[in-house]
Amino acid sequence: MRTEPTDLATPDPRRWKALGVLGVIQFMLILDVTVVNVALPRIQHDLKFSESGLAWVVNGYILMAGGLLLLGGRLADILGRRRLFLLGVAVFAIASATCGAAVDPSMLVVSRFLQGAGEAMAAPASLGLIALLFPDPRERMKALGMWGGIAGLGGTSGTVISGALVNYVSWRWIFFVNLPVAVFALMMVPRLVSESRMDRGGSHRPDFAGAITGTAGLIAVVDGLLQAATHSWGSDQVLLPLLGGVALLAAMVWIEARSDAPLIPLEFFRNRTRVVTNFTTLFFSSAFFSYFFLLTLFMQQVLHYSPIKAGLAYLPFGLTIGAGIGLGTALMPRAGVKPLLIGGFFLCAAGLWLTSTIHIDTSYAGHILPGMIVLGLGSGISFPAIGNASLHGVTGQDSSLASGVQNAMQQVGGALGLSCLVTLGFRHAASQIRHGTDAHVAATHGYVLAFHVGTVLLLIGGVLVLFLLEHVVVAPPSALADVEPEPESPGPSNAMISA
Repeated sequence: MRTEPTDLATPDPRRWKALGVLGVIQFMLILDVTVVNVALPRIQHDLKFSESGLAWVVNGYILMAGGLLLLGGRLADILGRRRLFLLGVAVFAIASATCGAAVDPSMLVVSRFLQGAGEAMAAPASLGLIALLFPDPRERMKALGMWGGIAGLGGTSGTVISGALVNYVSWRWIFFVNLPVAVFALMMVPRLVSESRMDRGGSHRPDFAGAITGTAGLIAVVDGLLQAATHSWGSDQVLLPLLGGVALLAAMVWIEARSDAPLIPLEFFRNRTRVVTNFTTLFFSSAFFSYFFLLTLFMQQVLHYSPIKAGLAYLPFGLTIGAGIGLGTALMPRAGVKPLLIGGFFLCAAGLWLTSTIHIDTSYAGHILPGMIVLGLGSGISFPAIGNASLHGVTGQDSSLASGVQNAMQQVGGALGLSCLVTLGFRHAASQIRHGTDAHVAATHGYVLAFHVGTVLLLIGGVLVLFLLEHVVVAPPSALADVEPEPESPGPSNAMISA
């Protein structure tokens, strides 16, 4: 039986509480992208990882999440956003437990892949629910600004939390702390959020073949790029995964072009604001993820910071990113998305260039802190603008799909950027070592080269926004009337949040 939609003029009074609970989970999901960075040297020592293999502790998570997010977004729209969110959180919790209990590299990497699969289900469903919780465009703008801020703070807080846990307890607890948060969400979300899904009329069969070939292709390409850090470009270890990955990605395009239910319907690409925002997110994420990975290795392996010192070193980043989020959210109703994104990209480029001035005898205050402050401010300004622009013109039918696309671009951009920049840095360092350069000096030169490339990527992203993005001030109201709510079973006043 079809339930009539709730009157959109009367928003559910629990929506802000629901946003808080969903935000806590988003904080946890994003936290696990960066929380491992400070712990990497200890993980490498305890589980005997190789240098290129160590990158899979990060890439295993973000690749699986990025590769399956589109499928997760579409499944959330079809099967029910709350249902898939809860399933994703449960999978994430189980994988967190096995990560913490890992006894060898393969167990940890496989568990990180499973964590990524959990995020691929939970993240787009969660953001899709927010799009429906806040039908009023101005309220939605504030909610998405807070959401972007929570995501940004999750990314930066990971280093501080990880440093404390690794230094005083064990690196395993960076994963075990996820368990009580997941249990809290599994208990609270059913009380605060009602089920919602797209209209079940017509065929909405998700394209599993496209998702599988796309994800496998990305994993193979990243594997080939990481192998290039220790093998020649013409070796079988590099060429086979690269060529196989390209073939799988080509197969995905072929499957999608002929699918009756593609992961991304062609209509999605008719909105230039969303397309440009998602594409330029690749450049932003490539530099953002690589910054944390490489700077953490530099601080611990070259400057010999302890885990807690390395974690606390990022504290100014968290503070400035929070200030940038507040500034961006306040300016967006008047300035619009485009000026904020341009300013954010160029500030990030300046911050990364300042970071590239590091050397073996660098000081924190003179060479690390200035770039960190500028990069944090630019990132904070960018997050609310990216969140609003990526959902521009989205209807209730496709809210989770649109959020899945944006999250996928973040994760895929991070994985590709990380693998490319890490490979460039490691190869450059290895070349210098072969010519007699001190290992620490060579490693620092490799990090500097990677930061220079990241700076160029951010400048390219800013230029693309300048010339291609439309001027958007506030996201328009969504056509939410086409969403079919689930009938609620009798219980404590679970009013319909989504219509």
